[in-house]
Amino acid sequence: MSMRFYDTSQAKVRDFTPLSPGRVGLYYCGATVQGMPHVGHVRSAIAFDILARWLEYRGLEVTVVRNVTDIDDKILEKSAASFAEGFDAPADYREREEWFALAYRFEQEFLRAYDTLGVRRPTYEPRATGHITEMHELIVELIERGHAYPALDDSGDVYFDVRSWAGYGELTRQKVDDLQDASDADPRGKRDPRDFALWKGHKATDPQSASWPSPWGRGRPGWHLECSAMAGKYLGSAFDIHGGGLDLRFPHHENELAQSRAAGGDFANFWMHNGMVTYEGEKMSKSIGNTISPAEMLAMAEPRVVRYFLGQAHYRSQLDYRPTSLEEATAAVERIDTFVRNARSLTGNDGAATEVPVEFSAAMDDDLNVPQALAVLHERVRAGNTALAAVDASAVTTALGTVLAMTEVLGLDDVATAGAAGDPAASAALESLVAAQIEARAQARAAKDWAAADAIRDNLAAAGVVVEDSAGGARWTLAP
Repeated sequence: MSMRFYDTSQAKVRDFTPLSPGRVGLYYCGATVQGMPHVGHVRSAIAFDILARWLEYRGLEVTVVRNVTDIDDKILEKSAASFAEGFDAPADYREREEWFALAYRFEQEFLRAYDTLGVRRPTYEPRATGHITEMHELIVELIERGHAYPALDDSGDVYFDVRSWAGYGELTRQKVDDLQDASDADPRGKRDPRDFALWKGHKATDPQSASWPSPWGRGRPGWHLECSAMAGKYLGSAFDIHGGGLDLRFPHHENELAQSRAAGGDFANFWMHNGMVTYEGEKMSKSIGNTISPAEMLAMAEPRVVRYFLGQAHYRSQLDYRPTSLEEATAAVERIDTFVRNARSLTGNDGAATEVPVEFSAAMDDDLNVPQALAVLHERVRAGNTALAAVDASAVTTALGTVLAMTEVLGLDDVATAGAAGDPAASAALESLVAAQIEARAQARAAKDWAAADAIRDNLAAAGVVVEDSAGGARWTLAP
């Protein structure tokens, strides 16, 4: 079966064939670093991380580009507010913060969240402020082709002329006359209020450092222009997949597509969008208090559990958070981990990832159907447990190899496991200490010192470690 993905631009699932044999270019929208990462940012990153992993498993060389928007109206507004009123920041940061320092601080928070949850670093992560030259070149090309114009009010703004491009609205299947006005700049200098800003002239209220010289005067880039310029520089005028959250389809991705094609490029062959995260069926809103942040999730559960929860739904579907969600994800991850731990104990080695089952491949090839792939993973875990009960080392080894192959594709093996704050060293220490206690208990049982054996078991239970005896020896799990 060939790989098939849903293409938003065509509103259907279609066969995926790389534009260049053996190679895939994937661009997905990263963060506008104006605040702490929210759960939607992280869900999107995990979805496209799984996509990249699956493409690589299928033998493709994948170039992943994820941008950082480090200059934006909201960044400047938050910086200005910090100068005016102070802001809620750690003690080691200044009460007043320049826009570039604020952006960099939050960029590091995003990287920390991605790393904690096993989202691999992209091939390249360009910042908007590092690509002003490429943006100027794109604007000039659009002006020369008659698709952009300097503002009529001498503000220094430059706008994309939406009516000059017949394909405008094709991504979201909308007509220009039905669209709302673009809200990214004052409409007084526009030919049409729907025209969007490619370049924003410098305002006296903005810091001088937040502007760059241009043929149209000092200013800074419009949000939509950034991604077109950076995707084009690193992936070329035509590349395989452009991804991002469903909320970015309009106006951001619609505008990217229009300006890139109006400048003469084909741009993305596939558009893939991940669904939103809700709270008990409702849109998350700070005003009504039904939000959950990645930091809050990580305070309640291990990183692997949080990744499992955020990655378990089909990427295009809505993911609903409920107060019991992390408990359910914890139980699912613990079932996998318990099998892996017991299989390694029986076989005497860590095992090696082999190949994923055919059913797993079919699910992933079918528009990245992770829920069905997880069903296959848990079925193999159950089969592995049956082999453990029968002390069938050969069958256990086979099951272990396939389970490890699947968890590797899903990114669960790159996330810190049990222990203090998900520290792998703490996890290894726990494994060693429990193994030593179980060995001491086995020796006590062999010597028929039942009191000592029971005391060891009780002490482990008091520490949250549940010991179960089986034909293949004692096995342990952490108490839920």
